[in-house]
Amino acid sequence: MIYDIIIVGGGMAGMTACLYSLRNNRKVLLLEKETIGGQIAESPRVENYPTKKSISGAELADEVFEQITDLGAEVEIEDVKKIEKKGKIFYLTTDYSTYECKSVIVATGSRHRHLGLENEEKFIGKGVYYCAICDGPFFKGEDVVLIGDANSALQYAILLSGYCKKVTMVTLFDKFFGEKTLQDSVKKLENVEIIHGAKAVKLNGGDNLESVVFERDDKSTFEIKTRGVFVAIGQVPENEVFSDLADLDKAGYFASDESCTTKTDGLFVAGDCRAKSIRQVTTAMGDAAVASMSANKYLSSLGD
Repeated sequence: MIYDIIIVGGGMAGMTACLYSLRNNRKVLLLEKETIGGQIAESPRVENYPTKKSISGAELADEVFEQITDLGAEVEIEDVKKIEKKGKIFYLTTDYSTYECKSVIVATGSRHRHLGLENEEKFIGKGVYYCAICDGPFFKGEDVVLIGDANSALQYAILLSGYCKKVTMVTLFDKFFGEKTLQDSVKKLENVEIIHGAKAVKLNGGDNLESVVFERDDKSTFEIKTRGVFVAIGQVPENEVFSDLADLDKAGYFASDESCTTKTDGLFVAGDCRAKSIRQVTTAMGDAAVASMSANKYLSSLGD
């Protein structure tokens, strides 16, 4: 069977692309290597999604998944290892099979870089968070810890300072690496304490996070009690497998503009895997709509 469109990635961008493609009456296959929903599925509460005052990320992802399966979406849990284009046909090789299609939308997203500590996975959503925009408001009037030293961390510090009682910002090195204007803004905030030259070495707690232990360059340690630690040490795209067909920037993101096109006709990208300044569920879905409509236009140009 030759599909019209194969979508790689089952997060909100991938499912939105699937939705638009199905509504254009295309034969669609969605391939996801791990968990349907992507990063949003890890969020305990989502309150910045229009029409939903409050919903868990998992519930939101489930609703979209139900919507696309009701429309006839085919979904397989398989990891795409290689994409080739021969003539007008794409061949996608996974860890289980090979699929053929006329167009591809890559929506693999990116994953937050983790601290790599014991118990980190256990405390995700229970004290460890990676998105201050998504989860910061739940700590209004409380003391939180922020780990990171670049633009995202500085922006998070400004954001969290608006509703948290105190923000303790800890950086690995002895300086910031973000824009000077952001640094200056953070340094002026009275409720932000900055600690340079320390790394997180232990997360303590029972069912929920209770404290974080840090180690200084001189090997001395200190502990900060908190219910919430925000980790902003970068994101990691996983686009190398597609680099023959789509250009990547220095950070490994797809070097595609708002058109979501690539150097390969028929191959489109959408969501957090694309180079962009803002990565939110709504911007990912916007990309997906563009990519899907572009894929539909491309298919029409083939005379199909």
